[in-house]
Amino acid sequence: MSNLDQLKTELAGLQLEDNPQIVKQKSRDFFWYSPVLKQQLDHVTGDLVVTPKSEEEIIQVLKACYALDIPVTTRGAGTGNYGQAMPLSGGVILNLAELNKVKSIRPGVVVVEAGAIISKIDEECRAHSGQELRLHPSTYRTATIGGFIAGGSGGVGSINWGGLRDLGNVIRLRVLTMEAEPRVLELTGEDLHKVMHAYGTNGIITEVEMPLTAAYDWVDVLVGFDEFMDGVQFADRLGNQDGLLVKEIAPIAAPVPHDYFLRHKKFIRKDQSVVVCMVASFAMDAFAAFVRRNSKASILYRSDLADEADVKSLPPAYELAWNHTTLRGLRVEPGITYLQVLYPFPDQIEKVRTMVELLGDEVPAHLEYVRFDGKITCFGLPIVRYTTEERLNEIIKLHEDNGCPVFNPHRYTLEEGGMKQTDEVQLAFKKEADPKGLLNPGKMIAWEDPSYDYKSDKLFLFPGLQPA
Repeated sequence: MSNLDQLKTELAGLQLEDNPQIVKQKSRDFFWYSPVLKQQLDHVTGDLVVTPKSEEEIIQVLKACYALDIPVTTRGAGTGNYGQAMPLSGGVILNLAELNKVKSIRPGVVVVEAGAIISKIDEECRAHSGQELRLHPSTYRTATIGGFIAGGSGGVGSINWGGLRDLGNVIRLRVLTMEAEPRVLELTGEDLHKVMHAYGTNGIITEVEMPLTAAYDWVDVLVGFDEFMDGVQFADRLGNQDGLLVKEIAPIAAPVPHDYFLRHKKFIRKDQSVVVCMVASFAMDAFAAFVRRNSKASILYRSDLADEADVKSLPPAYELAWNHTTLRGLRVEPGITYLQVLYPFPDQIEKVRTMVELLGDEVPAHLEYVRFDGKITCFGLPIVRYTTEERLNEIIKLHEDNGCPVFNPHRYTLEEGGMKQTDEVQLAFKKEADPKGLLNPGKMIAWEDPSYDYKSDKLFLFPGLQPA
C-alpha cells in the first residue's frame, strides 16, 4: 500500500478529493500572471485535496501526513499571484474553505476562522456594528482572510493604515505546527511576523483576530487627466489631505483605463489617464471642491450620481485597482505581465517621472498610493508589455538602478521576491514548527539551501525579525 493510499484510509470520514482534474485545479493560483512562472509551474499538481471542517480535523490530517512524510500545502481561495500556494512537491492540498465562521465581533476587533471570505467578514461586521476591516485586497469578494495574511501585503485601505507588515494591522494568529503531535500556538506582537507572508511554510493559520475601523458608504470616482504626471501630482496631494477620507487612490496611465476597463470605457477617452478613487460619501462635496482646485482634473464618473443601471453593471473601483488592473489587462491583451515597485518617499514623484520617461508605453504606469513607514508615497504595479525574460530582467534592473526597489512577482520563493527576509529567528521557528520540512516545501530558500546567505542589504517589505 502506498503512503497516499494509507493516508486515505487513515483520513476516511473526512472530505477527500482525488479526481486528478479537480486536484490540479485546486493546486493552482494566479501564477500565470507571470510568463516566467507559467513556464516553471504549469505542470505542478498535488495528489489529494483534503477539506477539513474543524481545527480537530486539521490536526488529524497533520498527524497522519507527518507520520507518512507527506507534504502539506495550505490553500485559501487561490487568488495569490506567484505560486505561493502551489504544491511543488505534490502531497496534500489542505483546503481551508470550510473554516469560514465569524466567531466574534466587538468594538474595534473581529475574530474569524482562516477560510472566511473577506467581503463576508465585512458584511457581518457592518450588519453587527457598522464596522469593517482596515485593509483588503482587490480580490475582496473571493479571497480568504488567512490567505491574505499568509500571502498578501496590503491593498485597499493602505492609504490610511499602511500594510499588513505594520504593527497593529493583525492582532493575533492561531497557528498549528506540523509535528508528530501538532501544537496550537497563539501568536501576537513581534511573533506574528514569523508566519505572516510566509506562504504557510512554518505553520497553519486557523484563526485570525483583526482590527476593525468604522464602515462608510464608499463612492467610486474616476478623475481624468490629459497627462499622466498631472494625475500623479493630484493623487499625491489627495493622499496628503488630512480632512478628506479616502480608501483608495490609484493613478493609471493612458491608454490602460480606456483599453482595459471595458465596462467603464464609455466614460474615458483613449488618451486619458485616470485616478481611481474611493471616497467616503460624506466627504464628496469636499472632494469635488478639491478637484475644482486643479484645472487639469475632471470627474469622469462618480457612483453616487450615476444612474442605477450603471451602478449595477459596473465593477466596484477596487476591482479596477491593485492587481485587478493587471487581471483586466490580461483578458484584453494576454501577453502582458506586471511588476511590484516601491517609489520611496520623499522624491516619489520624480522617481515615477524618471521611469515613465525611460520606459514609456512598453511599461504603462499604474500606481497605488499608500502610507509607508508613516509617509504618503506610492507603490507601482506597472503593466509590462512582455517580450522576453531577458528584457524583463533589464526593466527590473532599470528600476533598481534608479532607486525604485522591485518586489519581483516572477519568483515563487519568499526571499527572491523581496517581500520577506528569512533570518535566523524565522529559520529557527521553521525548524521548531515543521521539523521535517513538510509544509509547502520549496518556497523558503534558507531551509532548502543551508549555505544561502540571507544577510542581504536588499529592501524587504516584511523586514526580518532579527533586528527586533
